[in-house]
Amino acid sequence: MKLATIRTADGVTRAVRVEGDTFLDAGATDVGALLADPAWSSRTFDVPVDAAGFAPVVPHPGKIICVGLNYRNHILEMGHELPRFPTLFAKYSEALVGAYDEISLPPESDAVDWEAELAIVVGRTVRRASASEAADAIAGFAVLNDVTMRDWQYRTPMWLQGKTWEASTPFGPYLVTPDELPGGVRPSLTLTGRVDGEIVQQADTADLVFDPVALVRYISTILTLKPGDVIASGTPGGVGHARKPARYLTGGSVLTTEITHLGRSEVKAEAC
Repeated sequence: MKLATIRTADGVTRAVRVEGDTFLDAGATDVGALLADPAWSSRTFDVPVDAAGFAPVVPHPGKIICVGLNYRNHILEMGHELPRFPTLFAKYSEALVGAYDEISLPPESDAVDWEAELAIVVGRTVRRASASEAADAIAGFAVLNDVTMRDWQYRTPMWLQGKTWEASTPFGPYLVTPDELPGGVRPSLTLTGRVDGEIVQQADTADLVFDPVALVRYISTILTLKPGDVIASGTPGGVGHARKPARYLTGGSVLTTEITHLGRSEVKAEAC
């Protein structure tokens, strides 16, 4: 199943099931609200809806938990050792934009970097999950880019201040359920990031140190995960900050993030 949150011509959002070029109303304002219904996967979708654009897949998740240093090649390019435990930080919903919206380049930062990522969307309430419970709690996966203000990230040892700038994080366009993906809840997917058409990141999700099931298990030990919560699973090598010389997004840059079977986002960076 492929789900999305669309914007309509009336200026509201609707959760839809995507069938080719057709959007079928899912009976909820957005995908997060849809997932709050325990019977969401068995709903009937039969009323077409006209879309005026894509909103973030889940516009207002209760939690966005992000994972740093989770691809082996990125860990090595940043000069770190492989971690024993996931490195976690948070992001807030104000950071999210739709898959084809603009992202804001704040005047306070001169080091806006890209981080193409696989997002995990939670579909049921879970705490201290076993492996099987964690797998069952995964509603699906989506494209995300954890755009990062590196100069702010490294002001202190805590990363949050570089990670959750408003209107910085494209999320979507679709949520795809595990049954449609090779590998299911541990999907085998190719992730590609481009800047102005040039490939800057490319990796297979098999390079993840902590896979989606492991992340749900670990995070749910700390706090209760609920439907619509989002886990950004980390980025592979190829970020601009690790290049010699470093390279960052500038006004007019086009940032494309694509994951096989999940679609792609394409956003333009604009000064705000």
